[in-house]
Amino acid sequence: MEEVADIVIVGAGIAGLTTSLGLHRLGIRSLVLESSETLRITGFALTTWRNAWRALDAVGIGHSLRQQHQLIERIVITSTISGKPLSERSLRTKGKHGESEIRCMKRKVLLEELERELPSDTIRYSSKVVSIEDESRHLKLVHLADGTIIKTKVLIGCDGVNSVVSKWLGFKPPPFTGRSAIRGYTEFKGSHGFEPKFMLFFGKGTRSGFIPCDDQTVYWFFTWSPTSQDKEFEDNPAKMKQFVLSKCHDLPDQIKAVIENTLLDSFISSPLRYRHPWEVLWGNISKGNVCVAGDALHPMTPDIGQGGCAALEDGIVLARCIAEALKKTGDDDNEDRAVFERIEMGLKKFGKERRWRSIDLISTAYMVGYIQQSEGKIMNFLRDKILTSYLAGLLMKRSDFDCGKLTTIY
Repeated sequence: MEEVADIVIVGAGIAGLTTSLGLHRLGIRSLVLESSETLRITGFALTTWRNAWRALDAVGIGHSLRQQHQLIERIVITSTISGKPLSERSLRTKGKHGESEIRCMKRKVLLEELERELPSDTIRYSSKVVSIEDESRHLKLVHLADGTIIKTKVLIGCDGVNSVVSKWLGFKPPPFTGRSAIRGYTEFKGSHGFEPKFMLFFGKGTRSGFIPCDDQTVYWFFTWSPTSQDKEFEDNPAKMKQFVLSKCHDLPDQIKAVIENTLLDSFISSPLRYRHPWEVLWGNISKGNVCVAGDALHPMTPDIGQGGCAALEDGIVLARCIAEALKKTGDDDNEDRAVFERIEMGLKKFGKERRWRSIDLISTAYMVGYIQQSEGKIMNFLRDKILTSYLAGLLMKRSDFDCGKLTTIY
């Protein structure tokens, strides 16, 4: 069966749904293809910095999400070697783009809010893309696992680290960093009692963080460099829990209690992958009427909390670039060619705007994670005595960014 859709977005994650909603706000319809049967909420939560809130405000859902998530006031960084706080600083600072705003957002709440704002038939679930081919210079054919073929003028890949679209554009699979993460969240029956602080611990080759989402929920993460023996608990939440507790025995009792109270179905383990910065520099973010965004473009380690934020930025910029391209008019006799050329230029504009931002975030995240999780006396000294405040400042600097509004210029 063959269908036609002007704009096809592959992946109903943060980047895909934000792009679709941005287009919808600008009066442009899109079709989102999602391989799973429902919204994917892997990861449980994400840190949303000031740059993310600008994007959420641009698509009109920032106010609702603020009501459901606690404002984080401070960050406290503690060495697990000495047990002493190395740095504590306010997160309520002013930058070039206004006052900072940091919250820990439940991924499920964000995705459901994005979905709720879209027309009901925008997302098509159980629609796995298996291949892409040229129907003509102006059109792409998207082949699904169930045999359906969708003909489209614009194809956007927001299909994550294993992206079919990024592979079509020539990107290599993101390599393993040598580090893995276990994530979880705990919902308390009453108030959890934590202050609105981001609590970060590192040393002895591990890195962990704890941050409240609201009055009853605390999200946490733990990163380490796994050995071959660690593979045995990848799909065993009970062993994950035991492993994390064994590595976090030096943490304060209130912090360890968060892990102890985490239900087994609230654990997830995953390898940390990233895109080499030079591949983003030289690769094809777009080609003709095809492009990628989100983790399909810039998978990064979670060490500065910018993966989801960058995906939100992508969605706003991409929707704006596509709308500008589609709403321009010309007097070309060949309308199909004219539309294709405008789309091609719009996607190139997106790539140009996002290339260096992506490189900056990928590189910074990798460096911060490497330094904070490294071992050795020299590195411990440099990190604990010299670099901690600098690294904390980087989190603020990389979030001081404005992706702009959805308004278009014709």
